[in-house]
Amino acid sequence: MGELDLIASFEELLGPSGERVVRGPGDDASVVRARGFAVMSIDAVTDGTHFTLDTHSPADVGHKALATALSDLAAMGAEVGEAHVALALPRGLEPDAARALVGGMAELAARLGVSIAGGDVITASCLTVTVCVTGWVDDAALAVGRDGAQPGDEVWVTGELGGSAAGLLLLEGAPPVPEASDLIARHLRPEPRLAAGLAFAHAGAGAMIDLSDGLATDARHVAERSGCRLVIDADRVPLAPGVEAVAETAGRNALELAAGAGDDYELLVTAPADRAGDIEAAAAAAGVTLSRLGRAEAGTGIVLRTADGRTLSVSGYEHE
Repeated sequence: MGELDLIASFEELLGPSGERVVRGPGDDASVVRARGFAVMSIDAVTDGTHFTLDTHSPADVGHKALATALSDLAAMGAEVGEAHVALALPRGLEPDAARALVGGMAELAARLGVSIAGGDVITASCLTVTVCVTGWVDDAALAVGRDGAQPGDEVWVTGELGGSAAGLLLLEGAPPVPEASDLIARHLRPEPRLAAGLAFAHAGAGAMIDLSDGLATDARHVAERSGCRLVIDADRVPLAPGVEAVAETAGRNALELAAGAGDDYELLVTAPADRAGDIEAAAAAAGVTLSRLGRAEAGTGIVLRTADGRTLSVSGYEHE
């Protein structure tokens, strides 16, 4: 199938654009009706680094590429808007596989109210999907960064951790557990916490970050940007059901999977202690569970501490 025919089939899959998009796919550039302040992020996933086609279907790849980009908007507390997508497709990829990839992306976009407003398609040696997303806030002060944590703040995390890492171990051959299907889904099809991020921003969150590289690495980003220390109670880190069983059969440590492996895309949130009720109410309204992990204090870096006072050393993922 030629490039023009392939692009035409993508446009059919994507359907009509949202009301803010004045001109979408089919022109040299999109035209989008602005609102307040734009919050923009760009992310890329590539075969062999972020996924393999041995474990991920093309639809999984499309979902993951859009979801991981949207997770950055969730961490900023922005309302979702538009996405622009660049596909680098290897020559051997069948047109049906390419359409399935875009279909996985289109399904997630439709569910979350995202308009895919345009993009590009090229031939490359390796499958790579690059997604630029735009969110919107009416007041720039509502865009939550990583630099707003202060000594005395409390630290929370949404959902449960370690599920994606356990799912990957299962895909790679770890013995199955009763929760295997849920854990594998956490790895193949992460869910950006958009509603929660928006709710936390309006509830007074001081700092937020999505846990893409693991609690240990991402908490350190917040600490460094905010100029304080985050003290995290290791016993309060919420483990996804089945993580301990997978870790045991794979000869791994469950806390290391939860704090060090990444790809969970939950939100780490800090806020003053007197806003705790508002933060908890925001999580409930967004339909996510919330765990209090610890506190921010004067100092630098992060401390992962057990109930008996021991300090643990866990490293998160870092790009080489």
